[in-house]
Amino acid sequence: MGFEELLHQVGGFGPFQIRNVALLALPRMILPMNFLLPIFLAAVPAHRCALPGTPANFSHQDTWLEAYLPREPDGTLSSCRRFTYPQALPNTTLVGEGHSPGELQGEQSTEPCPQGWEYDHSEFSSTIATEWDLVCEQKGLNKAISTFFFVGVLVGAVAFGYLSDRFGRRRLLLVAYVSALVMGLASAASVNYIMFVITRTLTGTALAGFTIIVMPLELEWLDVGHRTVAGVLSSTFWTGGVMLLALVGYLIRDWRWLLLAVILPCVPGILSLWWVPESARWLLTQGRVEEAHRYLLCCARLNGRPVGADGLSLEALSKVAAAERVVRRPSYLDLFRTPRLRHISLCCMVMWFGVNFSYYGLSLDVSGLGLNVYQTQLLFGAVEMPSKLLVYLSVRHAGRRLTQAGTLLGSALCFGLRLLVSTEMVSWSTALAVMGKGFSEAAFTTAYLFTSELYPTVLRQTGMGLTALVGRLGGSLAPLAALLDGVWLSLPKLTYGGIALLAACTALLLPETRQAQLPETIEDVERKSAPSSLQEEQMPMKQVHD
Repeated sequence: MGFEELLHQVGGFGPFQIRNVALLALPRMILPMNFLLPIFLAAVPAHRCALPGTPANFSHQDTWLEAYLPREPDGTLSSCRRFTYPQALPNTTLVGEGHSPGELQGEQSTEPCPQGWEYDHSEFSSTIATEWDLVCEQKGLNKAISTFFFVGVLVGAVAFGYLSDRFGRRRLLLVAYVSALVMGLASAASVNYIMFVITRTLTGTALAGFTIIVMPLELEWLDVGHRTVAGVLSSTFWTGGVMLLALVGYLIRDWRWLLLAVILPCVPGILSLWWVPESARWLLTQGRVEEAHRYLLCCARLNGRPVGADGLSLEALSKVAAAERVVRRPSYLDLFRTPRLRHISLCCMVMWFGVNFSYYGLSLDVSGLGLNVYQTQLLFGAVEMPSKLLVYLSVRHAGRRLTQAGTLLGSALCFGLRLLVSTEMVSWSTALAVMGKGFSEAAFTTAYLFTSELYPTVLRQTGMGLTALVGRLGGSLAPLAALLDGVWLSLPKLTYGGIALLAACTALLLPETRQAQLPETIEDVERKSAPSSLQEEQMPMKQVHD
């Protein structure tokens, strides 16, 4: 008897699984609110150099600014430089403000803003850019906030993936909740940029636990027939978080209070863990039969399944555990020891890098679309809903592999077409950006489901941790790639699209998992021959038909 037979006895989908998905909805909503927070937290409002006070009888503000600020090549007043001496303008007199005629007639030399900047507070009352003047020469430090955060997520993916395979999903989820709450509160209390970078990086490390633990903890309680619908349904909570961030950002314009608003939901999350079950699959692989027996009986009771004394006895579970028990603790090297797992791991690493790189490259750039930041964020969130429907239908009929490759190809095409659209065609650029966001979100949703089904139970968390590590590396580099516009304006979009195209091609090299039971051991994975063509394999793991 295997675990799938045990799950069939207690119910592979019912009130127990629905409750589990609902309890794990909160971390799914917390994630996008923190991952995409820099859209509002690090927003750069309109700004210019701080200038001496305007004379009381001087009513022409634009003329006054032209005396102090040079113009950029596009005709706009400079945001980062000012004239060393104010320039004399026709029909104006500025000598009375303490400037000699010689100064006014001097060379039009410029300098960085010596007295700091003045910001437009009509859209944001405070951001980290206005708090610590992360503009102009310091704008790289502003972009680096997202990079440091995703570096933290990268480190956390490694740690939580490995530790949750050793110590359990539920226990590490509690660690993730508590540490994210503590670091988030510390971030909101930051007194300087260095403190904020450190605490924000550690917040990313803690939140990585959500990305690694939640999906497998759901899937390991579900039967084959309901994995797809539950996976897509639960991913809609991410979309809810994206749209909720637009509302919260609109209502709270101060970055410190905004940061508190998106991290405090960890408190009810900690309380909800009282009802979240540990994975019985994992418990059996660790030989912890009595704990698995208790959770399986709870599952049967909530699902209304009568279980006989013999069918779910400790003796029966001991036999299952004996067949699946892990003799040696998992390590990341195990993902590369055998040919098939090595092939899967390498392809997933490339695929996850491309998924994250293109998704965050598009999601964190909400400028130049003819809408304000709140409208753009809401629109980007709304388009994710139909993308979930696309994933649900596609993975059931076309399979996971083709869906993954197709959605990444769609993202790449949208990036490429935006290169051909002129800056004056704002509506076309907006439409392509929205379509690209939909495809990139569909690729993200499929990646979580697909990767969870590729790895065996004994290495599932470790495998998810490795792929998430590489994925977060892509996420950390995405904001920095936006700085390539200083080399060539179209280079960022070309980079995002090219990486997405590479990931699409790599996804085609992975095996199909549609209608296949989750593999339990490394032997289950290696039992299949290495993929030699792009056709769906004829011998999937314990093939199950509807």
